[in-house]
Amino acid sequence: MLLQQRAVLDEPDALALERQVCFALSVAARNVVAVYRPFLEPMGLTHPQYLVMLALWQHGSVSVKDLSGLLQLDPGTLSPLVKRLEAAGLVRRDRDPRDERALAIALTEQGRSLRTRAEQIPPGIVARLGMDVAELTSLREALTRMIEAAQHALEPTADEAGAR
Repeated sequence: MLLQQRAVLDEPDALALERQVCFALSVAARNVVAVYRPFLEPMGLTHPQYLVMLALWQHGSVSVKDLSGLLQLDPGTLSPLVKRLEAAGLVRRDRDPRDERALAIALTEQGRSLRTRAEQIPPGIVARLGMDVAELTSLREALTRMIEAAQHALEPTADEAGAR
């Protein structure tokens, strides 16, 4: 009996906090966002607003629907972010010329000019983290694969789809 108890104690606990991927991701996300904060605050941006700006700097004017897809945020979460960026004079909301029913988000001149300051953020983050760029690239690629796997896992199976 004692031998069986010892064998159970020697086995790793599948529910140990430090073994959970969700815990590591949650803590990493909070800490990485905190590392960004001193770079973003002088620019008047929160991290979610910075992500919106990154998408607009890369893609130019985009519909709210497309921006929602790029950022993987629902429109209800995205709307207040865009409103605050508009109030700060960084973006404007216009009717999408391709579809008058839809809103397009575009950078203002002030929003475009903020990109120059933002270009200092990635090297600053790398320096603050003290990690090699190759290691960070590998981590981003692994996280991208994890995101894709999680999205796939969330899709209804054939049985679930048939039950609807």
